[in-house]
Amino acid sequence: MSSRAMQVRLQKVIADSGLASRRKAEGMITAGRVTVNGRVVRELGTRVDPQRDHVKVDSRHLKPVPPQVFLMLNKPKGYVSSLTDPVGRPKIADLLRGVRLRVFPVGRLDFDSEGLILLTNDGDIGQRLLHPRYEVSKTYLIKVKGVLTGEEIASLERGVTLEDGVTSPASVRKIRKAPQNSWLEVTISEGRRHQVKRMLEAVGHPVLKLTRVRFGPLVLGQLLPGEYRYLTDREANALRGLAKAQPSSVRNGRGARPATLQQAHRPTRPSSSRAEQSRAFDRAQARSRAGSRGRGASRSSTPWPRRTSRGSADPGKRRVAMGNSMASRSGLRASQSVRNTQSSVLGVARRRTAS
Repeated sequence: MSSRAMQVRLQKVIADSGLASRRKAEGMITAGRVTVNGRVVRELGTRVDPQRDHVKVDSRHLKPVPPQVFLMLNKPKGYVSSLTDPVGRPKIADLLRGVRLRVFPVGRLDFDSEGLILLTNDGDIGQRLLHPRYEVSKTYLIKVKGVLTGEEIASLERGVTLEDGVTSPASVRKIRKAPQNSWLEVTISEGRRHQVKRMLEAVGHPVLKLTRVRFGPLVLGQLLPGEYRYLTDREANALRGLAKAQPSSVRNGRGARPATLQQAHRPTRPSSSRAEQSRAFDRAQARSRAGSRGRGASRSSTPWPRRTSRGSADPGKRRVAMGNSMASRSGLRASQSVRNTQSSVLGVARRRTAS
């Protein structure tokens, strides 16, 4: 085998080729079905160089590494979030007609839940998006029994105690209420099993309907249940950027990192905080007043930035203002997309109730 430093685990090479999942590839290796440079390899820790070593599975060369693929699926109710099901229930693989490359779901939704599921053939990005250290936020539109009080919402936002520990702080917002139930928008950054349902049951409000409307930087939008689409270049690049971000466990002087992975693709904000800018402005005003008392008001004592020869404000401060404006517009676009999704989900729910 190659002695070059750029080597990867054998099971990852097999999985990246699209032949099988990493776990199934490990079974192929231990079963003696894999050869490297003509020699049978059974050890899972074996590393190879995909560019120089000849890897065969069942005496057949691996296919070239396929291109990176990202799909967004709106999973309908009554489907399992897997590619196979031993019981024979409907599965999301049945909805991926026309997708020739092997993809796998990043995370799961319950059988009776619906909404956004990301599918990809990139195992590294999938693992990072699911790892709790990276705190990828997920937003759900939820119909619950009864109407939550302010204290119950505050309890969810602080974190509630479940059988597997206290949950991380969540964001909870009321969307609509009726005499016997209400709609909520809940955002969490964990991925425990049935977490949102268990959180709401802990405060006495069972979930009647659950739809995931956002996953990291991805928004479900107007995608209909049972349909899928390929991500745009901007969306795919955002996911790639998230995979390069440092995990949230890197903090307190051990390295700079965004608070959440979504912040990795947001426009850069000015380095000084609003509080610092406010204090600087107050100091400038105080100097201005002191100068006015001693010499009378003058144009040079004003705290406002001087104009350039082109009649515009200081270029550095203009760039800061433009960065703030871009961040604001980006947030508004994402918020508008979520609101459009909420309107679509609520409209479907009303039509189903009327029928």
